[in-house]
Amino acid sequence: MPNYAYTCRDCGEHFSVAMSYDEYDHAEVRCPQCESQDVGRQLGRVRFARSAEVSLDSLSDPEALAGLEDDPRALGKVMRQVGNEFGDELGEGASKAEFNEVVDRLESGQSPEQIEKDLPDLGGDI
Repeated sequence: MPNYAYTCRDCGEHFSVAMSYDEYDHAEVRCPQCESQDVGRQLGRVRFARSAEVSLDSLSDPEALAGLEDDPRALGKVMRQVGNEFGDELGEGASKAEFNEVVDRLESGQSPEQIEKDLPDLGGDI
């Protein structure tokens, strides 16, 4: 059963209500704090499906890639975008946990050379 997020317009309370799709059109929603019916539905994050071609195009802007070899934080940011775009489709080799470990280290400013030194077995046999 989905949860729907609401905000009370009277007291400002944020709350969620679990209800079926059928109930959603007919349910009377009240604020659990003040019992007001003057509540507004909050929309969650929205994701847009894009083709692989469009995703690759957005990540291949030469301006965005300039200087990455000298800036571990910027490299980590781009790698995070790639990971978000392709998720589990990153290919064989490093696990998702290993990928996230490398990106976290880059985003904290650690150099790729230091990461390779600290994690010599990264990715296993590729």
